Amino acid sequence: MPTQGSLVRQLMQPLRRTILHPQWLVLRNDELQRAWVHENARGLVLDIGSADGRAREWLDGCEYIALDYPTTAVGMYGTRPDVFADGAALPFADASFDTVLLLEVLEHVADARGVLAEISRVLKPGAVLLISVPFLYPIHDAPHDYLRFTPSGIDAELSANGFEPASRDLRSPGFAAAGFLASVACAEAALAAWREKSWRIVLAPFALLAVPLINALGWIATRLFATSQLIATGYAIRALKR
Repeated sequence: MPTQGSLVRQLMQPLRRTILHPQWLVLRNDELQRAWVHENARGLVLDIGSADGRAREWLDGCEYIALDYPTTAVGMYGTRPDVFADGAALPFADASFDTVLLLEVLEHVADARGVLAEISRVLKPGAVLLISVPFLYPIHDAPHDYLRFTPSGIDAELSANGFEPASRDLRSPGFAAAGFLASVACAEAALAAWREKSWRIVLAPFALLAVPLINALGWIATRLFATSQLIATGYAIRALKR
């Protein structure tokens, strides 16, 4: 039987690409992520925390290996990667890979430094780590949601494990981040009222009607004002193995 969370995700799936979805302002980053990986990945690619392995479709002229933890791959996504393993104990020889993908994964591991150390071990010198992490983002996939990184924090962790950050892109900065959080808060309030069967359920339609308005205002304001360097839903970092 599907859980309440999975049922809600199924119901929202048809709205995924519309302004009615509470995560619309960040889901629009999917194409940015696809293009970023396509542009920077090369050679033999290891995708840690691969889930459904969709990154395989983003690559051109690369050999792809999907790796995930059994609890995540099977329990949460119902998928089967090429390799089942723990990111902190990779079953590969030193200097085996040209690229490692670590996309929205590091916040879900209890030993982030151990995972980065293992990635450093299996990458060739000069090879590429493509890593994306959330910053202003709600708790998700609980109870395995442990960390949020500032730019300085992720740079320090990368440097400590033999990487040189080469570039960093902001994801949904400024008003887009603020609008995203406000939209999610509205959707969460409506869902909580429905779940609790409380008197607040009469307010739920107003909360849901606010979602597209907030999304529209966030989208417009992001284009009218300069990009914020202080506020973002997350970061995409390209780092090189020293």
